[in-house]
Amino acid sequence: MIRFSKWIWLYVLISSIVIVSGLFSIVKFGYKYSIDFVGGTDLAYSLNKHVELKAVNNLFKENKIDVVAIKISQNILEARTKPIDEKQELKLRKNLEQKLSITIKSLRFETVGPILGKETIRKTLIASILATIGILVYMSFAFKGLNFALAAILAMIHDFMVVIGTYSLLSHFLGAEVDTMFVTAVLTTMSFSVHDTIVIFDKIREYIKSEGKGNIEYFADKAVTETMVRSVNNSMTIVFMLLALTLMGGATIKFFVAALLIGTITGTYSSPFIATPILIWLEKKKK
Repeated sequence: MIRFSKWIWLYVLISSIVIVSGLFSIVKFGYKYSIDFVGGTDLAYSLNKHVELKAVNNLFKENKIDVVAIKISQNILEARTKPIDEKQELKLRKNLEQKLSITIKSLRFETVGPILGKETIRKTLIASILATIGILVYMSFAFKGLNFALAAILAMIHDFMVVIGTYSLLSHFLGAEVDTMFVTAVLTTMSFSVHDTIVIFDKIREYIKSEGKGNIEYFADKAVTETMVRSVNNSMTIVFMLLALTLMGGATIKFFVAALLIGTITGTYSSPFIATPILIWLEKKKK
Protein backbone atom coordinates (compact mmCIF):
# COMPACT_ATOMS: atom_id res chain seq x y z
CA MET A 1 0.00 0.00 0.00
CA ILE A 2 1.28 3.46 -0.93
CA ARG A 3 0.93 6.25 1.65
CA PHE A 4 -0.63 8.87 -0.61
CA SER A 5 -1.99 10.83 2.35
CA LYS A 6 1.45 11.96 3.53
CA TRP A 7 1.87 14.05 0.35
CA ILE A 8 -1.24 16.18 0.83
CA TRP A 9 0.87 19.36 1.02
CA LEU A 10 2.17 18.63 -2.49
CA TYR A 11 -1.34 18.18 -3.93
CA VAL A 12 -2.41 21.48 -2.34
CA LEU A 13 0.63 23.22 -3.83
CA ILE A 14 0.05 21.87 -7.35
CA SER A 15 -3.65 22.75 -7.34
CA SER A 16 -2.98 26.19 -5.89
CA ILE A 17 -0.45 27.05 -8.60
CA VAL A 18 -2.79 25.91 -11.40
CA ILE A 19 -5.93 27.58 -10.01
CA VAL A 20 -4.22 30.86 -9.04
CA SER A 21 -2.61 31.07 -12.50
CA GLY A 22 -6.01 30.52 -14.10
CA LEU A 23 -7.75 33.08 -11.90
CA PHE A 24 -5.02 35.61 -12.65
CA SER A 25 -5.55 35.01 -16.37
CA ILE A 26 -9.33 35.45 -16.01
CA VAL A 27 -8.90 38.76 -14.17
CA LYS A 28 -6.04 40.03 -16.35
CA PHE A 29 -6.95 38.75 -19.82
CA GLY A 30 -10.53 37.48 -19.61
CA TYR A 31 -11.89 35.45 -22.54
CA LYS A 32 -12.50 35.76 -26.23
CA TYR A 33 -16.19 35.09 -26.80
CA SER A 34 -17.67 33.45 -29.86
CA ILE A 35 -20.46 34.94 -31.91
CA ASP A 36 -22.95 32.89 -29.86
CA PHE A 37 -22.25 35.07 -26.83
CA VAL A 38 -21.59 38.56 -28.17
CA GLY A 39 -23.80 38.51 -31.26
CA GLY A 40 -22.85 39.57 -34.77
CA THR A 41 -22.22 38.10 -38.19
CA ASP A 42 -19.75 35.35 -39.00
CA LEU A 43 -18.47 35.28 -42.60
CA ALA A 44 -16.23 32.83 -44.40
CA TYR A 45 -15.30 33.19 -48.10
CA SER A 46 -13.19 31.00 -50.33
CA LEU A 47 -11.07 33.17 -52.66
CA ASN A 48 -9.63 32.03 -55.97
CA LYS A 49 -6.38 33.94 -55.37
CA HIS A 50 -4.47 35.73 -52.66
CA VAL A 51 -5.48 39.29 -51.73
CA GLU A 52 -4.07 41.80 -49.28
CA LEU A 53 -5.79 41.99 -45.92
CA LYS A 54 -5.54 45.79 -45.89
CA ALA A 55 -7.48 46.06 -49.17
CA VAL A 56 -10.20 43.78 -47.82
CA ASN A 57 -10.41 45.80 -44.62
CA ASN A 58 -10.85 49.02 -46.61
CA LEU A 59 -13.74 47.54 -48.57
CA PHE A 60 -15.48 46.51 -45.36
CA LYS A 61 -15.18 50.13 -44.19
CA GLU A 62 -16.49 51.45 -47.53
CA ASN A 63 -19.57 49.28 -47.08
CA LYS A 64 -19.98 50.67 -43.53
CA ILE A 65 -19.53 47.27 -41.91
CA ASP A 66 -17.86 47.28 -38.49
CA VAL A 67 -15.26 44.52 -38.33
CA VAL A 68 -14.56 42.79 -35.01
CA ALA A 69 -11.98 40.32 -36.32
CA ILE A 70 -10.71 39.40 -39.77
CA LYS A 71 -8.03 37.11 -41.21
CA ILE A 72 -7.00 35.47 -44.47
CA SER A 73 -5.40 32.04 -44.40
CA GLN A 74 -4.79 29.79 -47.43
CA ASN A 75 -7.14 31.92 -49.54
CA ILE A 76 -9.91 31.59 -46.94
CA LEU A 77 -11.27 34.92 -45.71
CA GLU A 78 -12.86 34.76 -42.27
CA ALA A 79 -14.46 37.79 -40.65
CA ARG A 80 -16.63 38.61 -37.69
CA THR A 81 -18.61 41.82 -37.90
CA LYS A 82 -21.43 43.66 -36.21
CA PRO A 83 -24.80 42.21 -37.32
CA ILE A 84 -25.58 42.62 -41.04
CA ASP A 85 -28.44 41.32 -43.18
CA GLU A 86 -28.40 39.30 -46.40
CA LYS A 87 -28.58 42.39 -48.64
CA GLN A 88 -25.52 43.93 -46.99
CA GLU A 89 -23.63 40.65 -47.27
CA LEU A 90 -24.49 40.28 -50.95
CA LYS A 91 -23.44 43.87 -51.66
CA LEU A 92 -20.16 43.34 -49.80
CA ARG A 93 -19.40 40.16 -51.74
CA LYS A 94 -20.04 41.83 -55.11
CA ASN A 95 -17.84 44.79 -54.18
CA LEU A 96 -15.04 42.48 -53.14
CA GLU A 97 -15.25 40.57 -56.43
CA GLN A 98 -15.38 43.69 -58.60
CA LYS A 99 -12.74 45.82 -56.92
CA LEU A 100 -10.26 43.04 -56.12
CA SER A 101 -10.87 41.09 -59.37
CA ILE A 102 -11.47 37.82 -57.58
CA THR A 103 -14.07 35.08 -57.50
CA ILE A 104 -15.70 34.38 -54.15
CA LYS A 105 -17.47 31.27 -52.91
CA SER A 106 -19.47 31.80 -49.73
CA LEU A 107 -18.66 29.16 -47.12
CA ARG A 108 -20.47 30.60 -44.10
CA PHE A 109 -22.88 33.42 -43.33
CA GLU A 110 -24.37 33.38 -39.84
CA THR A 111 -25.99 36.20 -37.91
CA VAL A 112 -27.05 35.74 -34.30
CA GLY A 113 -27.90 37.97 -31.38
CA PRO A 114 -26.17 37.92 -27.97
CA ILE A 115 -29.34 36.65 -26.31
CA LEU A 116 -28.43 33.06 -27.29
CA GLY A 117 -25.25 33.10 -25.20
CA LYS A 118 -26.95 34.68 -22.20
CA GLU A 119 -29.75 32.13 -22.33
CA THR A 120 -27.25 29.28 -22.62
CA ILE A 121 -25.26 30.49 -19.61
CA ARG A 122 -28.41 30.98 -17.53
CA LYS A 123 -29.75 27.51 -18.28
CA THR A 124 -26.31 25.96 -17.75
CA LEU A 125 -25.99 27.57 -14.30
CA ILE A 126 -29.46 26.37 -13.31
CA ALA A 127 -28.71 22.85 -14.56
CA SER A 128 -25.35 22.80 -12.74
CA ILE A 129 -26.91 23.92 -9.45
CA LEU A 130 -29.67 21.32 -9.72
CA ALA A 131 -27.13 18.61 -10.59
CA THR A 132 -24.92 19.61 -7.65
CA ILE A 133 -27.87 19.45 -5.24
CA GLY A 134 -28.83 16.06 -6.69
CA ILE A 135 -25.28 14.72 -6.25
CA LEU A 136 -25.16 16.07 -2.69
CA VAL A 137 -28.45 14.39 -1.74
CA TYR A 138 -27.67 11.11 -3.50
CA MET A 139 -24.17 10.70 -2.07
CA SER A 140 -25.28 11.71 1.42
CA PHE A 141 -27.91 8.98 1.25
CA ALA A 142 -25.74 6.35 -0.46
CA PHE A 143 -22.71 6.81 1.79
CA LYS A 144 -24.76 7.61 4.92
CA GLY A 145 -22.80 10.77 5.62
CA LEU A 146 -22.52 14.32 4.40
CA ASN A 147 -18.70 14.35 4.37
CA PHE A 148 -18.44 12.04 1.34
CA ALA A 149 -20.84 14.25 -0.62
CA LEU A 150 -19.08 17.49 0.40
CA ALA A 151 -15.66 16.11 -0.57
CA ALA A 152 -16.96 15.06 -4.01
CA ILE A 153 -18.62 18.46 -4.61
CA LEU A 154 -15.50 20.39 -3.55
CA ALA A 155 -13.35 18.26 -5.87
CA MET A 156 -15.81 18.95 -8.69
CA ILE A 157 -15.54 22.70 -8.01
CA HIS A 158 -11.73 22.29 -8.10
CA ASP A 159 -11.96 20.72 -11.56
CA PHE A 160 -14.33 23.46 -12.71
CA MET A 161 -11.86 26.15 -11.60
CA VAL A 162 -8.95 24.39 -13.32
CA VAL A 163 -10.79 24.10 -16.64
CA ILE A 164 -12.11 27.67 -16.80
CA GLY A 165 -8.76 29.10 -15.64
CA THR A 166 -6.69 27.08 -18.10
CA TYR A 167 -9.09 27.92 -20.91
CA SER A 168 -8.57 31.61 -20.21
CA LEU A 169 -4.85 31.08 -20.83
CA LEU A 170 -5.67 29.24 -24.07
CA SER A 171 -7.99 32.08 -25.04
CA HIS A 172 -5.30 34.71 -24.50
CA PHE A 173 -2.30 32.93 -26.02
CA LEU A 174 -3.90 30.69 -28.67
CA GLY A 175 -7.16 32.47 -29.47
CA ALA A 176 -9.58 29.90 -28.02
CA GLU A 177 -13.15 31.20 -27.92
CA VAL A 178 -15.81 30.61 -25.30
CA ASP A 179 -18.78 29.05 -27.09
CA THR A 180 -21.49 26.49 -26.48
CA MET A 181 -18.98 23.68 -27.12
CA PHE A 182 -16.86 24.95 -24.22
CA VAL A 183 -19.92 24.90 -21.96
CA THR A 184 -20.45 21.26 -22.98
CA ALA A 185 -16.83 20.45 -22.15
CA VAL A 186 -17.13 22.02 -18.68
CA LEU A 187 -20.30 20.05 -17.86
CA THR A 188 -18.68 16.83 -19.11
CA THR A 189 -15.66 17.46 -16.88
CA MET A 190 -17.84 17.95 -13.82
CA SER A 191 -19.65 14.66 -14.39
CA PHE A 192 -16.41 12.77 -15.07
CA SER A 193 -14.88 14.11 -11.85
CA VAL A 194 -17.71 12.81 -9.65
CA HIS A 195 -17.80 9.45 -11.43
CA ASP A 196 -14.16 8.69 -10.61
CA THR A 197 -14.49 9.97 -7.05
CA ILE A 198 -17.40 7.64 -6.27
CA VAL A 199 -15.26 4.61 -7.17
CA ILE A 200 -12.68 5.51 -4.51
CA PHE A 201 -15.27 6.49 -1.93
CA ASP A 202 -17.12 3.22 -2.46
CA LYS A 203 -13.92 1.33 -1.63
CA ILE A 204 -13.43 3.39 1.53
CA ARG A 205 -17.01 2.64 2.56
CA GLU A 206 -16.40 -1.11 2.03
CA TYR A 207 -13.33 -1.04 4.28
CA ILE A 208 -15.18 0.87 7.00
CA LYS A 209 -17.98 -1.73 6.88
CA SER A 210 -15.70 -4.77 6.89
CA GLU A 211 -12.94 -3.58 9.22
CA GLY A 212 -14.90 -1.20 11.42
CA LYS A 213 -14.26 2.46 12.03
CA GLY A 214 -10.56 3.03 12.29
CA ASN A 215 -7.89 5.30 10.82
CA ILE A 216 -9.47 7.10 7.87
CA GLU A 217 -6.03 7.76 6.37
CA TYR A 218 -5.33 4.02 6.26
CA PHE A 219 -8.63 3.26 4.51
CA ALA A 220 -8.13 6.15 2.05
CA ASP A 221 -4.57 5.11 1.15
CA LYS A 222 -5.68 1.52 0.67
CA ALA A 223 -8.60 2.55 -1.55
CA VAL A 224 -6.49 4.89 -3.70
CA THR A 225 -3.75 2.25 -4.07
CA GLU A 226 -6.22 -0.39 -5.25
CA THR A 227 -8.11 1.88 -7.67
CA MET A 228 -5.17 3.91 -9.04
CA VAL A 229 -4.25 1.51 -11.86
CA ARG A 230 -7.88 1.17 -12.95
CA SER A 231 -8.41 4.94 -12.93
CA VAL A 232 -5.22 5.69 -14.87
CA ASN A 233 -5.91 2.98 -17.47
CA ASN A 234 -9.47 4.20 -17.92
CA SER A 235 -8.38 7.81 -18.26
CA MET A 236 -5.48 7.10 -20.61
CA THR A 237 -7.81 5.53 -23.18
CA ILE A 238 -9.73 8.81 -23.20
CA VAL A 239 -6.55 10.94 -23.20
CA PHE A 240 -5.07 9.12 -26.22
CA MET A 241 -8.30 9.58 -28.18
CA LEU A 242 -8.50 13.28 -27.29
CA LEU A 243 -4.82 13.81 -28.14
CA ALA A 244 -5.40 12.26 -31.56
CA LEU A 245 -8.39 14.56 -32.13
CA THR A 246 -6.40 17.59 -30.96
CA LEU A 247 -3.52 16.85 -33.35
CA MET A 248 -5.49 15.52 -36.33
CA GLY A 249 -8.97 17.02 -35.88
CA GLY A 250 -10.30 20.11 -37.57
CA ALA A 251 -9.92 23.66 -36.33
CA THR A 252 -13.61 23.91 -35.37
CA ILE A 253 -13.32 21.28 -32.60
CA LYS A 254 -9.67 21.80 -31.60
CA PHE A 255 -10.30 23.88 -28.49
CA PHE A 256 -13.39 21.89 -27.52
CA VAL A 257 -11.25 18.75 -27.50
CA ALA A 258 -8.48 20.63 -25.65
CA ALA A 259 -10.97 21.60 -22.92
CA LEU A 260 -12.11 17.97 -22.66
CA LEU A 261 -8.48 16.86 -22.44
CA ILE A 262 -7.78 19.31 -19.59
CA GLY A 263 -10.97 18.18 -17.87
CA THR A 264 -10.09 14.51 -18.18
CA ILE A 265 -6.62 15.04 -16.70
CA THR A 266 -7.81 17.19 -13.80
CA GLY A 267 -10.76 14.85 -13.17
CA THR A 268 -8.42 11.87 -12.91
CA TYR A 269 -6.07 13.84 -10.65
CA SER A 270 -8.70 15.32 -8.34
CA SER A 271 -10.39 12.08 -7.31
CA PRO A 272 -7.42 10.58 -5.42
CA PHE A 273 -5.48 13.76 -4.68
CA ILE A 274 -8.20 16.35 -3.94
CA ALA A 275 -11.45 14.60 -3.04
CA THR A 276 -9.79 11.95 -0.86
CA PRO A 277 -7.63 14.38 1.18
CA ILE A 278 -10.72 16.60 1.68
CA LEU A 279 -12.62 13.54 2.95
CA ILE A 280 -9.76 12.71 5.34
CA TRP A 281 -9.79 16.28 6.65
CA LEU A 282 -13.57 16.33 7.10
CA GLU A 283 -13.62 12.97 8.88
CA LYS A 284 -10.82 14.03 11.23
CA LYS A 285 -12.61 17.30 11.94
CA LYS A 286 -15.80 15.36 12.66
CA LYS A 287 -14.02 13.21 15.22
